[in-house]
Amino acid sequence: MTTNENTATATATTSAPAPIRRLGTTGPAVFSLGLGCMGMSALYGEADRAESLATIHAYLEAAPEGTSTLLDTGDFYGMGHNELLINEALRTAPTAAREQALTSVKFGALRTVEGGFTGYDGRPEAVKNFLAYSLQRLGRDHIDIYRIARVDPDVPIEETVGAIAEAVQAGHVRHIGLSEVGADTLRRAAAVAPISDLQIEYSLISRGIEDEILPTARELGIGVTAYGVLSRGLISGHFTRERTLAPGDFRGMSPRFQGDNLHRNLDLVEALRKVAEEKGVTVAQTAIAWVLSRGEGIVPLVGARRRDRLTEALGAMRVELTATDLAAIEQAVPAGSAAGERYPAAQMAHLDSEH
Repeated sequence: MTTNENTATATATTSAPAPIRRLGTTGPAVFSLGLGCMGMSALYGEADRAESLATIHAYLEAAPEGTSTLLDTGDFYGMGHNELLINEALRTAPTAAREQALTSVKFGALRTVEGGFTGYDGRPEAVKNFLAYSLQRLGRDHIDIYRIARVDPDVPIEETVGAIAEAVQAGHVRHIGLSEVGADTLRRAAAVAPISDLQIEYSLISRGIEDEILPTARELGIGVTAYGVLSRGLISGHFTRERTLAPGDFRGMSPRFQGDNLHRNLDLVEALRKVAEEKGVTVAQTAIAWVLSRGEGIVPLVGARRRDRLTEALGAMRVELTATDLAAIEQAVPAGSAAGERYPAAQMAHLDSEH
């Protein structure tokens, strides 16, 4: 049995997931599905503003009464647009829903006017600067979870985390998170201050964290907020071989959406569809339920931009995966079966988690 298989067997659940999960030993308790808001502002082509706001409102109201919800964003999503959108959504939401909403913000990415990425800045003085602007755009006096989007290779992670820890002491941040870091960096950061969660890609076709990163996070009492659970729509069951991507959709540069890679990956989706149909659920619900089954410390982030997609994703919380189901899913989409890297080579180079 491989390491991945061992991990899957050890952490899988065979009952419908609980509606609330805690992010690590020091993080907040939140609704078991978070909402990733990036696509409402950037990288997937044009989004409908009114529908985006309605989707955020629907998400906030979907959680059980008194349960904290988790809105995930980055200050560089649309160069501040996404934070302003969340601000508007929270201002116009019912009071109870607004008060239960938690914000998770990534910072550090450097952008150009044209939308290009030019690197990452994790210097302590930069952390304070990014934070000041995010608080203003969000219209809040604190951010619940704050994390650098990618490790700055020129700044020790200890310095970046130390600066966020100072913001926690000042009351501007509640919890410290990390994003796309490897096991060694995770340990170094946790030695400086308590880390609530690691945000990292994790899905049926992106399972690299199972070998070392996920066990390390569990050892250190750090939760995981898993993004890309549908691999940017690739394994949602809605993406077709004939689909033409809109201008500005970054999937046009993603190796998994290219040529033969796309066809091979969609073959995996069709295999997964057979498993989903036998259970009477959708492909997306099966893929999300699989991530939920990996352990109580994992909170999937769903990137729904529309209410119908959100409703479908929320349905995953009612899916009970038995041991037989999990075995069928593993057979349909074996670990390591994806064709192509998850990012273009230039972006892969920025991932501490891949080194």
